[in-house]
Amino acid sequence: MQFILTPPVAFGVYALLMGILLAASWGVAARGAPNETKTSTYGSGEKAQAGIATPGYRPFFMVAFFFAILHLGVLIVGSGGFTPVTGIYILGLIFSLVALGLG
Repeated sequence: MQFILTPPVAFGVYALLMGILLAASWGVAARGAPNETKTSTYGSGEKAQAGIATPGYRPFFMVAFFFAILHLGVLIVGSGGFTPVTGIYILGLIFSLVALGLG
């Protein structure tokens, strides 16, 4: 019984069960004829506006880097005692967050 709980064997059993489930779902799924409604964009029952541009990923990455620097810095500072080196590290964190904020 321990053999079946090893990660490669458990993954194989899981993959086999998911394959069977996928094949069964294809068998019972309804077939539909392609039409314009199925291929059009949907937004809460309203027709999507084609003229508005998306802002891109830059704002997301700025926020992600901010939280990554802040959280990893707190983990590093929290894992050690408060020493002069930790104070210098905190100042480095502050400067890097300010530089990231100024962009």
